[in-house]
Amino acid sequence: MTEATKSSLVLYNTLRREKAPFEPIDPDRITMYVCGPTVYNRVHIGNARPAVVFDTLFRVLQNEYPRVVYARNITDIDDKIMAAAAELNEDVSIVSARYSKAYFEDMAALNNLEPTITPYATQHIPEMISMTSLLIEKGHAYEVDDHVLFAVQSMDSYGELSGRSLDDMLAGARVEVADYKRYAGDFVLWKPSTDQEPGWDSPWGKGRPGWHLECSAMTEKHLGDTIDIHAGGQDLIFPHHENEIAQSCCAHNGKAMANVWMHNGFINIDGEKMSKSLGNFRMVNDLLDQYPGEVLRYVILSAHYRSEQSFSKDLLDSAWRSLDTLYGYLRGVDHCVATIVADSTGYKALLDDLNTPLAISELHRLGKQMRAADGVQQQDLRAELEGLGSLMGLLQQDAEEWFTQARGSNDISSTEIDDMIAQRQQAKADKNFSEADQIRQDLLSRGVVLEDSREGTTWRRG
Repeated sequence: MTEATKSSLVLYNTLRREKAPFEPIDPDRITMYVCGPTVYNRVHIGNARPAVVFDTLFRVLQNEYPRVVYARNITDIDDKIMAAAAELNEDVSIVSARYSKAYFEDMAALNNLEPTITPYATQHIPEMISMTSLLIEKGHAYEVDDHVLFAVQSMDSYGELSGRSLDDMLAGARVEVADYKRYAGDFVLWKPSTDQEPGWDSPWGKGRPGWHLECSAMTEKHLGDTIDIHAGGQDLIFPHHENEIAQSCCAHNGKAMANVWMHNGFINIDGEKMSKSLGNFRMVNDLLDQYPGEVLRYVILSAHYRSEQSFSKDLLDSAWRSLDTLYGYLRGVDHCVATIVADSTGYKALLDDLNTPLAISELHRLGKQMRAADGVQQQDLRAELEGLGSLMGLLQQDAEEWFTQARGSNDISSTEIDDMIAQRQQAKADKNFSEADQIRQDLLSRGVVLEDSREGTTWRRG
């Protein structure tokens, strides 16, 4: 925790549509829930954005408060998983386990910390049945044709998060209209399962939970009736988060489900919205075959989390060069203990609703200053640089290891660079300075900057 006695963290609250100072329910225990994936396939870069953004918030909160309980769930029962299992002729549990494991691997490759809790939907069926029963008892849900549905008209404030009336929400959403619904906008809490489908015994027969119910039950179980922060992608505002609020508030006698609701913006691919119809999804594991995970993380954090973001090859290549520059600053400077400077521009940027673009620019400013300094000042600047980087999950590798990792097929390898530097040194020893200059220019044309000093020649990708 910083030396400050009170956090100066400011966050944008989707529910209030404004930025405001963060006021925790209990400063000794911060609670945050982030909606995780439905595990029926590998995840795409859009799924990675909330994981990276709210991992960064998790890091900042940990620096501000003594204990942060961060839950990110796994939805391991869903019609999409059932469809994937049927197509593969595999059990649902096998499919969900495979893609859960793949998700964890992809998120770790992006330098995400493990959440405090990773609840699985199928491990919380009793809690879901209990919440559904309570909602029926309180008059907010009803049973019909082996289904249990939430009656949205029973909640006066339904629609407050998305800022739309019931009629507006029905007009702008794909809502399953079934004969058994009292109102077209009512949503499923529990649905029946056939003998061939996964299901659990309940007061309403064998069945399975609705998607929205899962997160409400898991949040209540692990974090409490009201939590500090609930977060996810912008696409979850309606209907998922709106329906979570309805379930939780009505089950808990009107208590707020979360005091702060946060949502990251969409990702575009080469200027177009990523969508199934366009077939332009970019899977994280495919991108990791071409770029280090830190490059993907850098790109995600290079835009403010609430803005729309474009992904392209040029942007990824540029991010890789930027990280080369930052790691290049660290080469040749002795290691030291990372320090987070509470009143620094970079840290204040993160406290201002996660202004990661400004914080990244501070990384570059600190790096330039560090290279121009020496002695104690240089060490202090490196400590601050690495401290700020640690809050964003950046600059976590040894600099030399960074430059020796595999590069793209069209990129010059570290071995080739070292060979050319040796040729240049020999040319200088032979007083063939024109050849030495030509080698420097050849490397520069391929994005490699040489830096000569009394200790020898180092290089970085510029």
